[in-house]
Amino acid sequence: MRTIRQHITLTDLRFYAFHGYYPEEQVLGNEFIVSIHVAFYKRGKAEEDLSGTVNYETLYGIAKEEMQCPRKLLETVTETMLDRVLAEFPFVDQIEVNICKNNPPFGADHAKANVALVWKLSEDTASGRFGA
Repeated sequence: MRTIRQHITLTDLRFYAFHGYYPEEQVLGNEFIVSIHVAFYKRGKAEEDLSGTVNYETLYGIAKEEMQCPRKLLETVTETMLDRVLAEFPFVDQIEVNICKNNPPFGADHAKANVALVWKLSEDTASGRFGA
C-alpha cells in the first residue's frame, strides 16, 4: 500500500485592502499578497471529484472575504484565514497562510512586511481527532 502526501498551494493572490494599525492605513489602504498552502495524506485513489481534495477556488474565496474585512493586525487576518481553512477542510494536517504588505508606511523604499502562520496537526491532536 502506498501513502501519498498531497500539497495544494495558492500563491501571489493580490488584493488592495485596508488593514493596518494606524488610522491612515485604514483610509489609504495598501497592496497585499496572500499565499495559502495546505497538505494532507491522500485518501483513496485519484478520482475526478473535489470531495477528496482541497478546492483551491474555496481557498481563494476565504482569502478574498477576509481581505475585505479591515483589521488592525495582519496576524489577526492570517489567523482567521487559517481557522476558516481548517473548518472547511478538517482532513488537512498542515496549513500555512502568508500575508505580505507591500510598502508599509514606515519610510523604507520598496519594503515589505510579512506575516506567516503555520499550523501542523500534532501527534496528540491526531490521536483524539481520528479516534486512535
